[in-house]
Amino acid sequence: MAATPAPVVIVGIGELGGVFARGLLRLGHPIVPVTREQRIADSLAANPEAELVLVTVGEKELDAVLAEIPEPFRDRVGLVQNELLPQTWQARDVRAPTVYVVWFEKKPGRDVHVVQPSVAFGRSAELLVRALAELGIPARAASGDQGELLLELVNKNLYILTTNLAGLVTGGTVSDLWQKHQPLAREVASEVLDLQERLAHQELERHVLLERLEQAIAADPEHPCTGRSAEERLARALRHADREGLAVPRLRAIAASLRG
Repeated sequence: MAATPAPVVIVGIGELGGVFARGLLRLGHPIVPVTREQRIADSLAANPEAELVLVTVGEKELDAVLAEIPEPFRDRVGLVQNELLPQTWQARDVRAPTVYVVWFEKKPGRDVHVVQPSVAFGRSAELLVRALAELGIPARAASGDQGELLLELVNKNLYILTTNLAGLVTGGTVSDLWQKHQPLAREVASEVLDLQERLAHQELERHVLLERLEQAIAADPEHPCTGRSAEERLARALRHADREGLAVPRLRAIAASLRG
């Protein structure tokens, strides 16, 4: 008889966590959910053989969750958030997490919507790719090269932040933004890349990233620019800019327009 696959602990069982849980269950992995009311350390102590600690909480909750994960489990962490950079997990002594760059979304009461294939890196990358394949969600496991990882993370950050933040001005779809308001979109994208470079402590391949931004927009032209998190993303970007001493005048103008 084949051995039962090791359990996977999922911290944060929202819409995104639920998608991963379904795929992993189809592969036979027991799922250990951790909700806000539960202590992460208790769940991990009860499941020391866990193969993966998949953190699917929102961006603003991530740092506090990483701080709670006991040291023996930090090499088994998996991350699926937007706005990630290596400094995010390194600040909490998580050295080599599994990172799943998510290019699909799941809204309450709706099916999964895929923008383009996702990309996974790290120890459990193949597991997550196989789990999501069970649900018909395309993804690939990457080599794990740190340069490629950073490029993929910034690629997603650039798409999310440019469309969300410029979309606070324009509304509409990403194709509307690019076709009708491209000077604004490029100005926002440039400031987003200024911020990403400062946070990542290195120069980025801007021409490559801008080409990829255009490709992502073309992959799902009717995708709405903004969602409920857009204003929160803008506020977070401005806090980062303040700490890094960046002017980002266009982003500040957008914030001022929202204040009326």
